Amino acid sequence: MFAKTSRGGYIPVSPGIVRKTLVFGDHTLMTEFLLEKGSNLASHRHPHEQTGYLVSGHMLLTIGEEKAEIRPGDSWTIPGDVSHHAEILADSLTIEVFSPRRDEYLPQ
Repeated sequence: MFAKTSRGGYIPVSPGIVRKTLVFGDHTLMTEFLLEKGSNLASHRHPHEQTGYLVSGHMLLTIGEEKAEIRPGDSWTIPGDVSHHAEILADSLTIEVFSPRRDEYLPQ
């Protein structure tokens, strides 16, 4: 599967946060998130392991009891069923990979 860059296809997640599924296979799914400064990703958990990379921006990410300031070039892994949330300190772009594939994120 190949995906070419496009400006459309974003789906609102919460105020100031949108996502777009980039590519997916049988076991993984890659998503782009655009996060506006001042927005917050509410605490949540899901069964999927989540691995991320901050392309640009700045955020404070909490995974379980661990908290870290995330800057461009930093990456993280969130085990399945672990609570996590983020405070967005600057307009940010992240790339996230989920395993197993998040079927609710598949394009319609």
